[in-house]
Amino acid sequence: MTTEPHLLSLRIVVPPLGSRHGAVECRPIINGRDILADVFDEGPADDPRYLLGQHAPLHATDTPREVRLAEAECTEGCCGAVYVTIRREGQHVVWSGWRNPDEDDVDLPELRFDVNQYDAEVRRASTDRSWEWPARTVARLLEERLRERVGWLTTWECELGAVSAWHWEPDQISVFLFHPGRSAIREDRPWLQFRMTLPVSGDDPGDQAERLEACLTAEDPREVAEVCGGSKEFADQLGYPWPGPRRRA
Repeated sequence: MTTEPHLLSLRIVVPPLGSRHGAVECRPIINGRDILADVFDEGPADDPRYLLGQHAPLHATDTPREVRLAEAECTEGCCGAVYVTIRREGQHVVWSGWRNPDEDDVDLPELRFDVNQYDAEVRRASTDRSWEWPARTVARLLEERLRERVGWLTTWECELGAVSAWHWEPDQISVFLFHPGRSAIREDRPWLQFRMTLPVSGDDPGDQAERLEACLTAEDPREVAEVCGGSKEFADQLGYPWPGPRRRA
């Protein structure tokens, strides 16, 4: 008896803009059922920026790859996460090897998808940007432009971390940089993380990304950014002021 393949749908969930609650999620819906809701209530599904895109984890290959689908709101190390191993097997894509580091077992079966339906749905979800709000679009386009400029941060001894937009700050984006680079973290050398907060308007997102790129690459970004990560000891060694405690409004 041949079992019909499962049907995959990827649902993007966006909380109300300005709300401090919730997270942007990419939730896998299997045959109309939210499978994560059945087995994990400690936190949201992962953000689509990590699961989707041209080289994103949900793309299936002949080489099995373990992918995190959800993580606890606190941290994975505290209350767990949900992982699945994805592989391409002939005319099917297989999800198996379900795992939660915080539990002995994840009560989900092996799932098999028709490779054409699966690939089409991952492509659709990766290219559908209709759920983005303007700041999220500007952040995505700006990060793409900055990553294409190979070496622009070398002069400033910096490395691009990410360009982020959060739904609770719908009118701004944040650019994160590492100085001198993330390799310093691995090599146990002094390092700092910098953050630049940039306003976003109602202008065309592509035009805004182009203007912001020109401004950011024209001068040392550390001169206008604030230290947001590392340690006071590292800041002293690298010659930057360590931020004091924030005042409550």
